[in-house]
Amino acid sequence: MTETTMSVTEIESNRETLEQKRAEACLGGGEARVERQHAKGKQTARERIEALLDPDTFSEVGMFVTHRATGFRMEEAHPAGDGVVTGTGRIDGRPVCVFAQDFTVLGGSVGEAHGQKIAKIMELAIRTGVPLVGINDSGGARIQEGVDALAAYGEIFYQNVQASGVVPQISIILGPCAGGAVYSPAITDFVVMVEKTAHMFITGPQVIRAVTHEVVDFESLGGAGVHAELSGVAHFVAKDEDDALAQVRWLLSYLPQNNLDPPPHQQAQDDPGRSTPELVELIPTDPQHPYDVRDVIAAVVDGGGGGGAADFLEVQAGYAQNVVIGLARMDGYPVGIVANQPAVLAGVIDIDAADKAARFIRFCDAFHVPLVTLVDTPGFLPGVDQEHGGVIRHGAKLLFAYAEATVPKVSLVLRKAYGGAYIVMSSKHLRGDLNLAWPDAEIAVMGPEGAVDIIFRRELFEAEDSDARRAELTRDYRSQLANPFVAAARGYIDDVILPSESRARILEALAVLRDKRAATPKRKHGNIPL
Repeated sequence: MTETTMSVTEIESNRETLEQKRAEACLGGGEARVERQHAKGKQTARERIEALLDPDTFSEVGMFVTHRATGFRMEEAHPAGDGVVTGTGRIDGRPVCVFAQDFTVLGGSVGEAHGQKIAKIMELAIRTGVPLVGINDSGGARIQEGVDALAAYGEIFYQNVQASGVVPQISIILGPCAGGAVYSPAITDFVVMVEKTAHMFITGPQVIRAVTHEVVDFESLGGAGVHAELSGVAHFVAKDEDDALAQVRWLLSYLPQNNLDPPPHQQAQDDPGRSTPELVELIPTDPQHPYDVRDVIAAVVDGGGGGGAADFLEVQAGYAQNVVIGLARMDGYPVGIVANQPAVLAGVIDIDAADKAARFIRFCDAFHVPLVTLVDTPGFLPGVDQEHGGVIRHGAKLLFAYAEATVPKVSLVLRKAYGGAYIVMSSKHLRGDLNLAWPDAEIAVMGPEGAVDIIFRRELFEAEDSDARRAELTRDYRSQLANPFVAAARGYIDDVILPSESRARILEALAVLRDKRAATPKRKHGNIPL
């Protein structure tokens, strides 16, 4: 049997061909389009990937994929990669899968091959159990490919759903994201948008103007500010692309690789038994006076002692600000923080706040991130608009999320916990593992003042000095029903602690609960009131 071997000349020729094709693919849509991209303050797809990943760790997949469309002059366009760069790499040494749409190639539009590349890297992320980061910069579906472009989106959406709760999914919006394209980021766990250059919308300004005669621009329709403050679509806003990529690296530092791995532990530089005496002065004794609950968070999480920088990454900071959510570390272990915010609407729970907290709780539960809940709320926001908007249904989402969660759940009532809001905020009745309260906390159906006005309405009307009698009855109600010792006597509060003990007690509980196991009924899934 004879063996056929390649000559040195043939090997060199093949190498030159490969290098030439790689160089052509790396040019994207060509030098002119790359220059236009840079002129807008935007990087190319490969530049973004290199900035996101650890140096020299990117391994590209599908570099030579091209579209198969014909007609509408598509025969003239044969860009290698078909407008999206996909592959694997590392962030802080941990493997990730990544894709980045290339706006210099056919406007980053999604066609059949483009969608198949993205779906393929998503499947790889699921199979290997690593986070998926998608960088979006696309004009939308490729019109020249018709239904094949829509089919491509469908494949992407399907993989998003399969990956949900299995691996963390993060979407970075660095340019337009229009039409059906917006639904992929909306399914993912976190969305990061860049100011000015990033836009998300179902229907563009031109179509809105044609149909409704309403004149809108891209920024007011779907800019980063709109989605961070009004719609709640964006979880983080970055000032530029480098800031966005840095935020993603920071976010991933709190997250596990997948739903079977624990969150990453870091060596703590903060004393787990550190006292928090500053909390005594921080929170006003008058329950009507506001304060910023983020100061409480900073005091109890790692890094917050002695005026240091707290290890806390707030999520959706501009949206539904009457509740604060975010990721922090306590003794080096990631935790999810959910806290009512008395500085905004007195910390009431409304439709948006319930949605915001519920989805974050479910994310933490899916990825083994313990929940720490700080409670100070007078109840649900009253009003016709809230009732007609479905506050019952939306509030039920929050209740459902806490009751469904099997991760360690520790709560601390700081000041007020009234009515249904007391129940839904990780109460013992929803199987909170450790429920604590400060001595001045009020736990009741409603505030003492309001309760007295209802119960003793006639007596107050007939009293010679109604103000004095109201104050007396309020003190009685508070001492008999509204203080935490009443709830503690019934086992609804596990302990009443001093504010200075807050960090130490929470950490003790989290240490005990670290290996918590909770059996749940056998079922396909629950039916959360979406």
